[in-house]
Amino acid sequence: MNLLFANDRPGEYPASYYAATRAELAPFPALQGEVQADVCVIGAGYTGLSAALHLAQAGRRVVVLEAHRVGFGASGRNGGQVGSGQRLDQAEMERIAGRDAAHRFWDLAQEAKALVRGLITDHAMPVTFHPGVAHACWHDREVRDTHGYAEKLRRDYDYDQLEPLDRAGIRALIGSPVYKGGEIDWGAGHVHPLNYAIGLARAAARAGAVIREGSVVTRIDHGARPVVHTAQGRVVADQVILACNGYLGGLEPKVAAKVMPINNFILATEPLGDRAAEVLAQPVAVADTKFVVNYWRLSEDGRLLFGGGESYGWKFPDLIATVKKPMLEVYPQLRDVRIDYAWGGTLAITLNRLPCFTRVSPNIYSASGYSGHGVALATLAGKLMAEALRGDSERFDLMASLPQPRFPGGVALRWPLLVLAMTWFSMRDRLGL
Repeated sequence: MNLLFANDRPGEYPASYYAATRAELAPFPALQGEVQADVCVIGAGYTGLSAALHLAQAGRRVVVLEAHRVGFGASGRNGGQVGSGQRLDQAEMERIAGRDAAHRFWDLAQEAKALVRGLITDHAMPVTFHPGVAHACWHDREVRDTHGYAEKLRRDYDYDQLEPLDRAGIRALIGSPVYKGGEIDWGAGHVHPLNYAIGLARAAARAGAVIREGSVVTRIDHGARPVVHTAQGRVVADQVILACNGYLGGLEPKVAAKVMPINNFILATEPLGDRAAEVLAQPVAVADTKFVVNYWRLSEDGRLLFGGGESYGWKFPDLIATVKKPMLEVYPQLRDVRIDYAWGGTLAITLNRLPCFTRVSPNIYSASGYSGHGVALATLAGKLMAEALRGDSERFDLMASLPQPRFPGGVALRWPLLVLAMTWFSMRDRLGL
């Protein structure tokens, strides 16, 4: 089965709150016949659209192939959080890469956030950037670690945007008694993720990129000029960018061995009216410290958008039952609230949760596996691949230098082994360990 069609209708966005409130964007036609290009980009999410925009602005002939609609995958379904840093904290980055390199990775992540905000402003996108992402801790030791990490970032990275919260502070913010403390990162923020993808698509198209929706890539012929095939056409290009993330399938086994698709789910309540202030006292996004993370924020019309729960098979489970359970653990007072939307999506993780940047061949580049930290980093990844394809690969190579082990068991056995591991960590969450 192909994940592109396992849970979705061809060419349609899922029935999500984001799709219901998306900005207008007329469909792009499907690829027909043979097209010549400097660069063929496969996938019209944040990575692919950012790459297309930056390459088109540099004068390259770019064709973007998307199986469904722009922003169809994780880019149009996620929690919208534009987080700080890499997926791992800076202490771990220092252990993995050394102190000097860790600072460079931090600087790239800071640039990624600034890039998102700058693109929204520069291209007048139909998106508002809302500052603030809170981190809510279930255990006292996590509070101590969180506050200590805030001090480390202030001391070693000159980052002073973290506001520590004690138990009273987190309860006043979140309106739930279950957390022991946390922090607010005022240098991070959140956006409407699908409208951000649509904004990128509009900007890339205006810059000259050719976007073709409804164009499922069936194979790539490698060579001096790779040929990218769809059912109704093909693109002959000098260079190719793989920007498929969790929907790569079997298109490129070298990447698939290091990047694993998993599913995550979100509910949107009815508008909460005056009750919204009891859920979040400030318009920030929140993520907690469970291994299977709960994350939430208020929409601009006062709904609670609550994400949680994961699955590792092809088909989605009962979405409302899967997400409502952790939502009510945090907010039991919302038991009577109507659920208006429930949707799922497929993202991609790596074994060490660091993004997978790689050259598949000298003229085929890939970036994926953002592990739930992709709004900013995927946007930056597109820019870095555009730089590399234009001859300046220093920053792409830095990201590619991060270790990327293969999943145990290879492509065939990685899924059952991942399920075993994730089940163990989920049990730890339930037991409060």
